[in-house]
Amino acid sequence: MFESILIQLKEYVRHNQYVVTIHAAEEMDEDDLSIYDIERLILSGEIIERQKDQERSEWKYLVRGRSVDGSQFIVVVKIGQNDKMIIITVFKYEQ
Repeated sequence: MFESILIQLKEYVRHNQYVVTIHAAEEMDEDDLSIYDIERLILSGEIIERQKDQERSEWKYLVRGRSVDGSQFIVVVKIGQNDKMIIITVFKYEQ
């Protein structure tokens, strides 16, 4: 459903055009994830939901994928105004 957006997100990863928020870095540290895990989550993942930020009227995307060790996580991202992907947060996928 969001194939073109997912392709764009993967291109941001491939070209290192992304920024990790402090909140996302804290969550990554809590879950013992590296930036390689986040990259793999996006490259192997699928967009499972799109949400609109009511305060900023921006779209954010929930991408479910697998970390390097195969665990499933969801990473929340948006496309910033500076044409970079912003990694907002990440959390373990609970089925």
